[in-house]
Amino acid sequence: MTVLTFVAAGIALLPLIAVLSYVLIQGAGRLGPAVFTELPPPPLVKGGGFGNAFIGTLLTVGIASLFSVPFGIMAAVYLSEFARETKIASVIDFLTNVLSGVPSIVIGVFAYGIVVLTTGTYSVLAGGVALAVLMLPTIVRTAAEAMESVSNDIRQASVGLGATDFQTVSRVVLPAAAPSIVTGVMLAVARAAGETAPLIFTALFSQFWINWSQNGLLQPTATLSVLVFNFAIVPYKNQQQLAWSGSLVLVAFVLITSVISRLVVRRKSR
Repeated sequence: MTVLTFVAAGIALLPLIAVLSYVLIQGAGRLGPAVFTELPPPPLVKGGGFGNAFIGTLLTVGIASLFSVPFGIMAAVYLSEFARETKIASVIDFLTNVLSGVPSIVIGVFAYGIVVLTTGTYSVLAGGVALAVLMLPTIVRTAAEAMESVSNDIRQASVGLGATDFQTVSRVVLPAAAPSIVTGVMLAVARAAGETAPLIFTALFSQFWINWSQNGLLQPTATLSVLVFNFAIVPYKNQQQLAWSGSLVLVAFVLITSVISRLVVRRKSR
């Protein structure tokens, strides 16, 4: 039985090992300082990089985190601490699950209608809003489950010492649940960084750096996921190699966020 489960675990890991190995082999050759500091090259022109796409990814994910993390944690606090086992909590929990299952391309169309049509332009801001909607259900669910796992004895002890509900939540429950909440946020950030469909409808793509002296965040921007999508299907070797290197950077980003979240959990649990 042990051998069978070991073999099954090995088979389950094979796709991950195969993907990581192939992306590493294909994408490592072009990695270097230039790919993070130069613009994407035109067809048939050697060199270049994806510096604008790297910055665009950081900006869109950063804006998404600014929107989704505070609202997601506050929603989780309400669900787990103030409305637990009520009808409204059940409704919100059900709607959160529905939102997590909505295809990302539909969320992209939603952000297009709300932000792009309102501002009249594809933009970094629109991309951030679309990714925030994608991140929100993951943060709400993981944060709520983390706070519900905190023992009620701790809450009762806090209240017994004269603490208010706000003090109990902010100084007792949230710190105790912080490692799991951080893990959920990291997973949401990693997912958002790799999304492509919603960014095609919102941030679009740009071959240039963001011009901060003009429209700032209200202008199209390149992102790594859309760059990989665009360059992987062109017949030009140099751009295909950049697509592989961009894929490797995205995979490395996911691995780094996963490692950081585990380190946070391990340090807090000591």
